[in-house]
Amino acid sequence: MREQPEQQAPPVQRLRIRYAKRGRLRFTSHRDFSRAFERAVFRARVPMAYSSGFNPHPRISYAGAAPTGSASEAEYLEIALADVVDRRGVHEQLAEALPDGLDVLEVKVSPGGSLADLLEASRWLIDVPAAPGEASAAVAAFLASPAIEVERMTKKGLRTFDCRAAVVSMTSEPHERGTRIDVVVRHGVPSVRPDDVLHGMSAVGEFTPGEGVLLTRVAQGRLEEDGTVGDPLA
Repeated sequence: MREQPEQQAPPVQRLRIRYAKRGRLRFTSHRDFSRAFERAVFRARVPMAYSSGFNPHPRISYAGAAPTGSASEAEYLEIALADVVDRRGVHEQLAEALPDGLDVLEVKVSPGGSLADLLEASRWLIDVPAAPGEASAAVAAFLASPAIEVERMTKKGLRTFDCRAAVVSMTSEPHERGTRIDVVVRHGVPSVRPDDVLHGMSAVGEFTPGEGVLLTRVAQGRLEEDGTVGDPLA
């Protein structure tokens, strides 16, 4: 009879972590980041709790990862620990162990419940090398449209969906790169990404974002009644 795997003790503490993807490391895929983070917790000697089974792995829960190529100031994950630790010490240890550009911004003790359930919407800044007047007209046309269908290739093949319904608010203003578009997007299935919003703007108006578009998520959390995005660690 095959020997049964050792059953691991349940976690005694959970920490929620906010981190950023900056500079060239915005091109890090979710898989690349997860490998880098697992190496970091090992180097930092964080007392991780492990799953049971024949191939135990550290208990890390990732939530709402940004698309590859996007910068972000609001990425979140939760780790489960085998010992109770000082969250500030873990913050310092992980900051030292992770490469520059993958930066730990905040560590909080989890109050329980699901972290993913707190991530209802995202606020994005989209910097495009387009003329402010052209972008402003495209934003107005987008907001005035009842529905805007776009296509994106997914793991299940080419999918068509309405990108307008997910957009809570959108504005634009002149920026050193051309124009900055500020958009709040409600999470859903399929998720509407900022590049989907740009495709939707092009679909309803004569709008060309141009080369060198920079996408930056600046907030992710609960969608408040006033349309802003709350802090899930507050």
